[in-house]
Order: sequence, then C-alpha cells, then structure tokens
Amino acid sequence: MSDLIRLTNIDKIYESAGPPALSGVDLVVAAGDAVAVMGPSGSGKSTLLNVIAGLDRPSSGTVEVAGVRVDKLSEHALARFRRAHIGIIFQFFHLLDELTVRDNVLLPAQLLGVRASAARARAGELLDALGIAEKADAYPARLSGGQRQRVAIARALMNRPDLLLADEPTGAVDEAAASQVRELLHDLNVDGQTLLLVTHDPALAQGSGRRLITMRDGRATEVTNSAVAA
Repeated sequence: MSDLIRLTNIDKIYESAGPPALSGVDLVVAAGDAVAVMGPSGSGKSTLLNVIAGLDRPSSGTVEVAGVRVDKLSEHALARFRRAHIGIIFQFFHLLDELTVRDNVLLPAQLLGVRASAARARAGELLDALGIAEKADAYPARLSGGQRQRVAIARALMNRPDLLLADEPTGAVDEAAASQVRELLHDLNVDGQTLLLVTHDPALAQGSGRRLITMRDGRATEVTNSAVAA
C-alpha cells in the first residue's frame, strides 16, 4: 500500500508563550489503513486532525496527503483539494438545518462542480447504503442523533474521498447509535476506505482502528494493541 498521509516533524504553536499543541509529530498512514487517535482533552488530538485536513497550518514541519504538500497550498487550492480528497465527520454533525437530508449530502458535489445527475445518483446510493433513504426529503431537526450522524457520514463520502477523517463521531449520540456508527466505519475500512479517527471511545478505537496512536502534551506515540490490530 502507498502512503496517503505523511507528517514530518510537525510543530503547532498557537501562543508564543504557551506550550505547543503539537510537538515533533511524525506519522505515516498507508492507503486503506485505519488509525485511531486517543488521548486526554488538550493533548493535541483535534489539532492533529485539523493539520492533516488543512484546517490548521503547522508552525513547522511538512504535511503530505495523497502526495500533495497540503501545508504549501493557497487557501483556494486547499479548499478545492479538501473537497476532492478529504471527507470530514464532526462530533456535532454540522448539517445545514435549512436543507433537506438529500441537499446536505449533495452539497460537497455541488461545490466541486460534479454533474447534477451523477451527484443525485451518488447521493441516492449513499442514503440507501446507510439506511436513511426514506429520510431524503426530511430536515435535520426531524432526525435522531444517530440519523444525523449517518447523514454526515454520507455527506463526507459524497466525493469518494481518499481519506475520511472523523472527530469524535460517536460523541454526540446515544450508545445504540454509537454502536451503529462504529459498525459503519469498520465496514467502510473493510471496503478500502482510509480512516483517521479522533476519539475518546475505546470501543470505536478497537472496533474501527487497526492502529492506535496516543497523544499527550502534543506528542504522538503508537501503541501496540492486539485488540486494535486484530
């Protein structure tokens, strides 16, 4: 498998007088891999995800995703690269309440300029695969937390991204819905989707991650964990 993510000696400092959010982080993730990132609050987990996604720029070091130096792209080029290559799932869904489920899922394709007929076919395929096709014309406020997270996953997959990033994807749903999200993410990886998951949920890390990275004080350490590696 080829490398999809390569971080080299990444530092991220938000305040010159404060401790670094990331310190000397090196990370390589191969295409098709599934990596779970765990650690206490403030350890640098979400900053790591944001740097990979290009939502934050590192203070030093290099960030390569799909062979592209993400840290060197202009804001316009970075936005387009992200739409084409990276899908992101957020803890609190970030759905647009004024759009239907279908239109929320279609949005990334519209921003990328995908032909409307192809985009609608892809959205229908995803909604069906995730078991929410009957909610296509509903609005997010009418959905349960688990259903909203399924919509968010469908939206993140809309443009067939090389990389799927998830920031606490089970953090805002009940246990039954969390179990479904874990299963969905595991199945996506089995089908070849590269995953990087930031989570406090040990069950998600074990069920959906092949590798486990722990963060503490901005530093990343890979942990040998038979439950995760299995």
